[in-house]
Amino acid sequence: MLAALTGLGLSTAAGLNAYIPLLVVGLAANLTDAVKLPGDYAWLSNGWVLAIIAVLLTAEFVLDKVPIVDHVNDMIQTAVRPAAGGVVFTATQAASQLDHSTWMTQHPWAGWTLGIGVALVIHLLKSTARPVVNATTAGVGAPVVSTAEDAGSLGLSLLAVFFPVLVIAALVLLALPLWWLIRRRRAHRAKRLATS
Repeated sequence: MLAALTGLGLSTAAGLNAYIPLLVVGLAANLTDAVKLPGDYAWLSNGWVLAIIAVLLTAEFVLDKVPIVDHVNDMIQTAVRPAAGGVVFTATQAASQLDHSTWMTQHPWAGWTLGIGVALVIHLLKSTARPVVNATTAGVGAPVVSTAEDAGSLGLSLLAVFFPVLVIAALVLLALPLWWLIRRRRAHRAKRLATS
């Protein structure tokens, strides 16, 4: 159960920011015993790989704070974030340990599919909500929301690795603002159609 929560938390975090969970998992594997990477994923704790991820994270951090550029970045990240979700789900052995299932162990693609699916859903929610934030705040809200997303991704990644039991509570807290933004977008669209 804890392994499944770890995979779920990391995949969700990857949907918000692809590079934060990759960096957390890589650093945790490199510096602690909290994460034991399978042989196929040992590259994730390599110093050069971590440096490249850190550079990509820095670029993402800056680009995602600029209105309009953040939308272009989200389009590019549509492939990156789900892939990162698949990597972190399977790299932490969550797929092979999911409910101690031998089927999951014999079918590693299932872990990839779960990680990709979770990250993709979160990414689509984020990329749908962001234009609403930009439009309703004249772009001023972009850096605020982006910073909150980055903090959420970091917090969720750390919880998933070190305190997986708390992942469910964190997901509920994450879902509330996303639900609010989607509801607000629907109300804005309905209002616009009513005035047309």
